[in-house]
Amino acid sequence: MQATASLVKLNPLKYLGILAGCLIAASSINLFVVPSSLLTGGVTGIAIIFYFLTGLPIGAQTLAYNIPLLIASYKLLGKRYTLDVVIGTLMFSLALDATKFLGAYAPTDDLMLAAIYGGIFNGIGYGIVFRMNGSTGGFDILGAIFKKYYSMEIGSVIFGFNCFIVAIAGVLFNISSAMFTLICMYITSQMTNKVIDGFNQRKAILIISDHAKDIADGIITDLGRGVTFLHGEGAYTGAQKKIVMVVVGMTQIAKIKIIVRTVDESAFMLILAASEVQGSGFTRTARQNVHYRTDQKINPEVEQKIQDALAKRGDDD
Repeated sequence: MQATASLVKLNPLKYLGILAGCLIAASSINLFVVPSSLLTGGVTGIAIIFYFLTGLPIGAQTLAYNIPLLIASYKLLGKRYTLDVVIGTLMFSLALDATKFLGAYAPTDDLMLAAIYGGIFNGIGYGIVFRMNGSTGGFDILGAIFKKYYSMEIGSVIFGFNCFIVAIAGVLFNISSAMFTLICMYITSQMTNKVIDGFNQRKAILIISDHAKDIADGIITDLGRGVTFLHGEGAYTGAQKKIVMVVVGMTQIAKIKIIVRTVDESAFMLILAASEVQGSGFTRTARQNVHYRTDQKINPEVEQKIQDALAKRGDDD
């Protein structure tokens, strides 16, 4: 307990974030999932099944079922990992029983709405926990063990166990309940990924052109974004070419297209999704250290064309 208290004292914001995530997920379970006779994934799903059959508290069950998993985690995955899981498991288990009263205020009796909103708020809660490098225990531990000793993907292991829970729901209750549970689980997983990766989507853009230097100068001057040259070679012609690589926010893609079309209408441009970007210009710490160049040398004629094209777009808008 002393080691656990030291961890919390060392990272108070991290554990406050984990607590907030646990409260959101637990509230969602008691507001949407349980009143509609749906299930969640993991050990909590098993606890909900026995709650429906016996009335035993979900949080207390969740904590009890996690004890052997925590012991296995301590022996197989190490003390540091297990301490964080213990904290998350305790928070989540207590939050489940502390928010049980919310079941009396269930906002809907529509199964589809319950599955959708339960999945959304579950995902937000779990996503916050995982974004803080926390865990609520359960099948996460099993996934980590299978990953370490059997090289199996964590997601695949958890999905397999969750499918087993859905099958049990279909047998014990009805097929309709199992189907809506599956919808809830899917939305939870998607929302969890969104929260972990962030809603502020970035795009990585690759541009192949004979005028790579002018395009790069335009992007640096007019958008203030850093640009990297990659060196490529045409497979058929053997010609050496510079490839412009830049990472931008969604709102800057249109301007990038204008700059590229203005400089070289025949340029090849590939836009890729970048789920998580860190470094200069994107993370807050890095942004504080960014100093954009004000002496960037750019072809005056090219710059004037770019400015005219950007101004025309502004007028059209």
